[in-house]
Amino acid sequence: MKPPAPSPSITDLRSMTPARVALGRAGASLPTSALLAFTLDHARARDAVHAVFDADRIVAELGELGLAAWRVQSRVNNRQDYLRRPDLGRRLDEASARLLAERSAGASRLALVIGDGLSPTSVHAHALRLLGHLVPELVARDVPVGPVVVASGARVALGDEIGAILAARMVVMLIGERPGLSAPDSLGAYLTFAPRVGVTDAGRNCVSNIHRAGLDYAEAAHKIAWLAGEGLAREQTGVALKDESGDRTSRLVT
Repeated sequence: MKPPAPSPSITDLRSMTPARVALGRAGASLPTSALLAFTLDHARARDAVHAVFDADRIVAELGELGLAAWRVQSRVNNRQDYLRRPDLGRRLDEASARLLAERSAGASRLALVIGDGLSPTSVHAHALRLLGHLVPELVARDVPVGPVVVASGARVALGDEIGAILAARMVVMLIGERPGLSAPDSLGAYLTFAPRVGVTDAGRNCVSNIHRAGLDYAEAAHKIAWLAGEGLAREQTGVALKDESGDRTSRLVT
């Protein structure tokens, strides 16, 4: 008779999740190794929030992909303002709004924005690699990509004003997500049809958790392009548009 398979152990569970489970104890406290690991992850998350956004580097790398880029700035003056006054990160400063108005060529199907958000680290690590997969997916769906707007001091809603000034039918904002203890470099993509100042989160779709241990670039690009194409066709995003892109074989991030 074949012996029964051994029951899953705590070690098996720990190998399946980055969550902090079965850390053990030393007396009434955590083991030193667990405490040091927590402290290191916390420091990485704080560093990601306070990292300096290298917008010039992003613009240069976009040029290497054959994409023109325009730099803009929200109304925040520094990182401290950004963290204390989220409202200032949702609106463009006057010079940036004027720049976009002057360069706008009229109505467009899609405006693509890259913003630093709460983790400039994630933008530096993933935004351009994601675009390498996303641009061909959008073109295949007859959604051409024009100049990319690179926004400093950006919150998600800053894309609404940018899209409105550019008279875009849809805005796609790639932005650094709030760092977590298991993922300080997670990138998110937010899609909004008919962008305008005052749109609520109910009017957006989000593809999140894009990083090396999360959603890979190819799968993320497929989901974003599907949502963009369907959102434009149906003239809606948010709670009215469900992700029906389907599962595709996940591929390793390169």
